Amino acid sequence: MSPEVLGFVALATLFVAIFIGFPIAFTLIAVALAFGYIAIGDLVLHLMTLQVFSVMRDPTLASVPFFLFMGFLLEQSGLMERLFRGVELLLANVRGSLYLAVLVTATIFAAATGIVGSSVTLLGVMAAPAMMKSGYDVKMSAGAIAAGGTLGILIPPSVMLIVMGPVVGVPTTHLFAAAVFPGLLLAGLYIAYALIRSFINPRLGPPLPPEERAENFGIVLKELVFGIAPVVVVILATLGVILAGIATPTDAGAVGAFAVFTLTVLYRRMSWQRLKTAVYSTLEVSSMILLLVAASNFFGAVFSRLGSATFIAESLLNLQFSPTIMLILILLIIFILGWPLEWVPIVLIVVPILLPLVEQLGIDKIWFSTLVAVCLQTAWLSPPVALSAYFLKGVVPEWELKDIYAGMLQFMGLQVLGLVILMLVPALATWLPAKLF
Repeated sequence: MSPEVLGFVALATLFVAIFIGFPIAFTLIAVALAFGYIAIGDLVLHLMTLQVFSVMRDPTLASVPFFLFMGFLLEQSGLMERLFRGVELLLANVRGSLYLAVLVTATIFAAATGIVGSSVTLLGVMAAPAMMKSGYDVKMSAGAIAAGGTLGILIPPSVMLIVMGPVVGVPTTHLFAAAVFPGLLLAGLYIAYALIRSFINPRLGPPLPPEERAENFGIVLKELVFGIAPVVVVILATLGVILAGIATPTDAGAVGAFAVFTLTVLYRRMSWQRLKTAVYSTLEVSSMILLLVAASNFFGAVFSRLGSATFIAESLLNLQFSPTIMLILILLIIFILGWPLEWVPIVLIVVPILLPLVEQLGIDKIWFSTLVAVCLQTAWLSPPVALSAYFLKGVVPEWELKDIYAGMLQFMGLQVLGLVILMLVPALATWLPAKLF
């Protein structure tokens, strides 16, 4: 058996094991060790040591725990609730105002932290009771909450972009800048869709009932100021200093984590239990992500050593398709894989396999990475995995899972539209990085 074929057997074994339910990280290590030993003998052990230490020494990945801590602490502190309440009261007279409040809050929250699970859970807890009380459409409500929550995977500081940077060989700061306009584009599409449908059919999103509105504008202003101020501080302390070139993502993550901690204390929302929960969640998730990165780097190194990645690139290039058609095929593969798989194995396993092809086609890697990020955002809204649905169902058990799915699929269509616009207008992803860096 040739080394290239052996690599494909290893890849097939890996996907079968993942679909069966084996832990991804340990499966990656076991498969790479087994097939690597067959091909290159004891050298595979040295390769594993090298790849693990390269991940441990990567300063960019050190920012992952900081951004996770920010997100979990914001979730525990309740600071986002005042922001949502302020936007809700400000737009009380508008049809579909709660959709707008959810999506605006979700966009701001995504710019403060890049954790999808926390965003969907928090938005569900805050918005679902008000939506049910106001007679909002269940499918549209579920779709708005789930889609708004997934913006955290794209809008910086996104944990996925932090992980993707070293994989594709692009600075994380460039990916952060590239994702700003596409993230805002998707948020704008969601908002426009919800408002237009509510205007056409008021039963989907009636204005707030009089008893739910503020007595005077002073109350609205107070809620907005105290709701927006802490989030603005967090955004300036992290995303602002990164895009301005003042600090690296790791340094900015540390500053942002300290800013969130300080604000939580000043707003008297800090407690020992909340702090402990945030720290434990950060430790658990960051350990999982970094172990996955190390394991996938090892598997990727073995796969490349066998020559399988080069074989794939050369075979696809021999199809004589134009770069545009090839890019569409690559994104279609990633889109389909996003239905049964999470973003982690796709970014860490599939993207490195396809990267040599992207480089040979001369496709801009910043633009490609942004397209992949938008494509993977659909993975959170597409059955059967659709983790956003399960997060939302967990906090709003009154909503049927089929209604949640139906609502999410509407907004997934908007994501596909956003992906098409980004393909047609690459400057949405490439202009800001070129201007800043």
